[in-house]
Amino acid sequence: MFKKNTQHFQSDMFGIQNTMPDELMKHAVKSEEYHFYNLIFCHIDEDIFSLLYSDKKSRPNAPVNAMVAALFLQNRRTWTYDELFQNIRFNLLVRMALGLDDLTSMPFCPATLFNFQNRLSDHYVKTGENLLEQVFDRLTEKQLKSLKLKTNIQRTDSTFAASNIRNYSRLQLLIEVIIRIYRVLSEKDKKRFSKQFEVYVKNTSNQYIYRLKSSELPHELEKIGALYFWIDQNLKPSYQGLAIFKIFDRVYHEHFTVSKEKVEVKSGHDLHSGCLQSPDDIDATYREKRSKKSKGQSLNVVETAHPENSLNLLTDVSVSPNNKDDSRILNERIERLKEKTPDLDEMHMDGAYGSSENDQKFETHKITPVQSDMKGQEAAVAIEIEQSDESQYVVSCPYQKILAEKSRKRFKASFDLTICKGCEKYSVCPAIMMKKHRTYYFTRDDYLRKKRFKIRASIPPDRLRLRNNVESTIHEFTCRMPKGKLKVRGVFKASVFAFSVAASVNFGRIFRNIQANPDIALALFKYFQFFKERFLRILGYRNIVLRINDLLTLYAPAEIFCI
Repeated sequence: MFKKNTQHFQSDMFGIQNTMPDELMKHAVKSEEYHFYNLIFCHIDEDIFSLLYSDKKSRPNAPVNAMVAALFLQNRRTWTYDELFQNIRFNLLVRMALGLDDLTSMPFCPATLFNFQNRLSDHYVKTGENLLEQVFDRLTEKQLKSLKLKTNIQRTDSTFAASNIRNYSRLQLLIEVIIRIYRVLSEKDKKRFSKQFEVYVKNTSNQYIYRLKSSELPHELEKIGALYFWIDQNLKPSYQGLAIFKIFDRVYHEHFTVSKEKVEVKSGHDLHSGCLQSPDDIDATYREKRSKKSKGQSLNVVETAHPENSLNLLTDVSVSPNNKDDSRILNERIERLKEKTPDLDEMHMDGAYGSSENDQKFETHKITPVQSDMKGQEAAVAIEIEQSDESQYVVSCPYQKILAEKSRKRFKASFDLTICKGCEKYSVCPAIMMKKHRTYYFTRDDYLRKKRFKIRASIPPDRLRLRNNVESTIHEFTCRMPKGKLKVRGVFKASVFAFSVAASVNFGRIFRNIQANPDIALALFKYFQFFKERFLRILGYRNIVLRINDLLTLYAPAEIFCI
């Protein structure tokens, strides 16, 4: 049964905050953890998670806001689960951050936190909906409004988020799957089919291939293909409900083809980057970018970038297969970005994000794309396309300006051949030589691409540099990934990391800004009025007022917030 956690609003007479010496309390109230409680913990909307629990009267759930906040803290501090629970038990500031006002209670145990993440994962698999994303979006929406940050200019970038998996060669992966299949067989079947498996299960997959010569590899793949065919025919019907046999089925069809009960090994050229990289992470894909190889996911971030903002916050985070192009990732997020920040009208990005599909969506949503660099080579002859009205285009080169005509599938501009012959770049002109004219064909996509190039050329140099600082935002994620690897596996756990870090990055920026400029706290703490009105009747007037004024008096005269 779902139950919201409101106990943290009711101060304990003998609790930590009422019994702590004044000098210590003065320092505690200025700490990052205390601000985390007020700016993050108190604003986690627990109703988002109610659908994970039964609506029948039963044992109530552990406090959801405490578990979500704990995941945020864990990824912010790069704690292991043991370190997380050690800090919850004995660190007073961490207990404050999770709304705990005593030294005896634990909001949840490790098993409860793991089960909660399993519920989130199951919901994600069934619906494709990540509830932690909703938490991040609602927190960010409140922060943007309370700080009055401008969101019309934003910037984006991506990074690899490699999975915490072993790097298998093709042969090693195939043998590893065989070894794991043998492990799940019943003792009776292990004895019965020992001859089929004994060669591969005596040692590890790495030890097996270490003894092989390169000349033996093709024959070895054929032997394994025959064994896979035998497993598919004889063992799969009895064990197909097990997870390892689902992995086996995928690997079998990715690496082999069966024709008339004859197994053939696919060539390396037939294997794609989406093939299984490890039996420990079925979501991981392979990609090589700028000589950097990665097996795992891709993490894309978007943040505000208006020069007048006192600070900039992340507005969108997404986790995708790393073999998906950056332009496609952005293409899938444009509508979502426009929904979250309707005034978005300028997007700063690097050359990897440019595409005709994105140009069309940017035009539809009235967003100006600004690229810091461009893909491809610059044309030898600059041919400009301008739109005079909805259906008319004017095409110009250094010597001519022509009104384009509509052909069957494209537009065309017919340049005067006598003028063209006098051009010093006559031989390298992209226009096609015809009998009477030199004709330049183009589509709507060509116009939008050239428009994007023209925008970049017209932007002042200092404005082009607006994208640069997103690199430091990317570092906020990569610094929590030792050697570029996540500590977890799978797309869902990667997304837990992504949204947790994104929420903590925004919090860290707000906290540092408050320290540098205490007046900013006034805008943020106005949100406590919401809690006062909502819980006044339930918990009593005095406790909430004390909690609000406790913070406000640090930064502003009490009369500003007359309660």
